[in-house]
Amino acid sequence: MKQIDKVTLAEGQGSLVAARSPKFGTNGEFDHAIRQRIDQYFEDTGLKRRDCPRMYLKTALILGWFVASYTLLVFSTGPWWLAIVLAMSLALSVTGVGFCIQHDGGHHGYSNHRWVNRIMAMTLDLIGGSSYIWARKHNSIHHTYSNITGQDDDIDMGVLGRLSPHQKRLKFHRLQHFYIWFLYGFLPVKWHVFDDFRNVVEGRIGEHRIARPKGWDLVTLIGGKVVFFSLALVIPLLLHPVWVVLVFYFAITYVQGVILSVVFQLAHCVEEATFPMPRIDTGRMESTFAAHQIETTVDFARGNRVLSWLLGGLNFQIEHHLFPQVCHVHYAALAPIVEKTCAEFGLRYMANETFRAGLASHFRWLRRMGSEVEARIEPQPIPLTHVARASSP
Repeated sequence: MKQIDKVTLAEGQGSLVAARSPKFGTNGEFDHAIRQRIDQYFEDTGLKRRDCPRMYLKTALILGWFVASYTLLVFSTGPWWLAIVLAMSLALSVTGVGFCIQHDGGHHGYSNHRWVNRIMAMTLDLIGGSSYIWARKHNSIHHTYSNITGQDDDIDMGVLGRLSPHQKRLKFHRLQHFYIWFLYGFLPVKWHVFDDFRNVVEGRIGEHRIARPKGWDLVTLIGGKVVFFSLALVIPLLLHPVWVVLVFYFAITYVQGVILSVVFQLAHCVEEATFPMPRIDTGRMESTFAAHQIETTVDFARGNRVLSWLLGGLNFQIEHHLFPQVCHVHYAALAPIVEKTCAEFGLRYMANETFRAGLASHFRWLRRMGSEVEARIEPQPIPLTHVARASSP
């Protein structure tokens, strides 16, 4: 991608955005130290970064949970309350597939074998998304430019919400800390029927151009949509009334959307995270790549083993952003190493102790970004010696 040569104010939007892809500072002592210490951890323990027996067992359990929930919901008859229980079970199993199996496969953190990673990544196509689009949107864009306004498409809700201090505030945003939770639930349906197709047709994700899928990539994208809609709508319609199928489809996807959105927001759109921008003279970020991941990312509920299992370690988001090609079953063990190294190098490692604390922080951040008082403080060009922080006045 072309490198940034300036930062501009988006005309007519009043938002500070990076015009082109920014570059990061040269890797420093911290970057080398953290890699060396994680390498030493695996050498000392003899554990493998990928192809972990625990991960294969977890995959079998989650896929079995998914198949059982779907089969019982669609093919068995029972009271309405049991159908609701099975629908919620299916929704949770689908998020488990996405968080645990697809996510590691898409990051090449599941196996040392490319074909295994490919198959695991394609489980996203099974549950309605596109593994091809996701790899470009998530791996290439979000992980590289996390929390950089105009670059990270994951923090861009358009006019519906203001997640960054560099985005324009609209009057109704003053209520976003109440209404935005309702909107989160519509994310999967938007992916299923609109976003993936739009990205392919336009050949871009946000401000980033992408290559349109060809060959087997295109077959996988189209075939995945066919399989998903067959499972989600066509097969159930053969056995149940239309209104029942549609109600359960929207209920299941809505639960998924809320869970997916909240987990992302608790890692990036909270008071403890930062939203830095490139320097206006050079277009470079103040931080190195590794330091940027730490500044813009927050862990949460690290001591909750059940949540860590269900979320595929995504509550250890700092560790994931630093080492996305390491299987998530290792993140809990890597966290103390990363935190200690950050302290030694004077980097601000942030973690909300509980899931509830993370939710509260996200709520306060939404309220702050919707505040008229906050919006009056115009984002300033980034001077040579300053990194903008979310907590800055």
